[in-house]
Amino acid sequence: MSSADFSAWTVIRQGAEARLRVGSFLGSHKAVVKERFPKKYRHPDLDAKLTKERFRGEIRSLIRCKGVGVRTPTLYHVDQDKSVFVMEFIEGMTCRDYIRANRDDEAKLTVLASEIGRLIGVLHTNNLIHGDLTTSNVLVEDTNDSSLQLCVIDFGLGYVDGAHEDKGVDLYVLERALTSTHPGTEFMFKQILQSYQAEIKDKKARNEVMKKYEEIRMRGRKRAMIG
Repeated sequence: MSSADFSAWTVIRQGAEARLRVGSFLGSHKAVVKERFPKKYRHPDLDAKLTKERFRGEIRSLIRCKGVGVRTPTLYHVDQDKSVFVMEFIEGMTCRDYIRANRDDEAKLTVLASEIGRLIGVLHTNNLIHGDLTTSNVLVEDTNDSSLQLCVIDFGLGYVDGAHEDKGVDLYVLERALTSTHPGTEFMFKQILQSYQAEIKDKKARNEVMKKYEEIRMRGRKRAMIG
């Protein structure tokens, strides 16, 4: 199947790096296709190199997540030459929408925060860096019971790296995204950190990540103060 076959699919999102379309794959699977496109402002050779690296990084991250038990969309089709892949369509809502829908229910949001923290802990234990952790990039799947099942999406900036600094950046990006998008939810991030640290069994590694996170946080505050 070539990328041209996806032109009739419905565009649901377009960002700076890629376009998402939804449609029916092989006649029976509701699916999403992600297409990376050329950036005219970059030199063609550099653009091709960056696109290929990010495409490969995203595919590797999705596959590795499956191996460590982190829910991500199942891959149906990958066309490396055209930087296109087709993945499972996940029924549910983003954590961003879930938080807004339950903004007055602290108990529900605390449970969600615990699950998010545990999820990131599993990612980081396996040296998976997301690169863009926001409440829009974690989905709450529809289930038949009261439990929460989370699914991580958009590993476009993801990669595999054991550096404590990178893990600290992941946490800081999430904190900024959560508190700026959802005022009054500071308690959620405290719960995320608590659950995250409980998931990281290696005490030395856990302490190093938290140390880096605090350093990054302080640098961010200084930049905000200086302007």
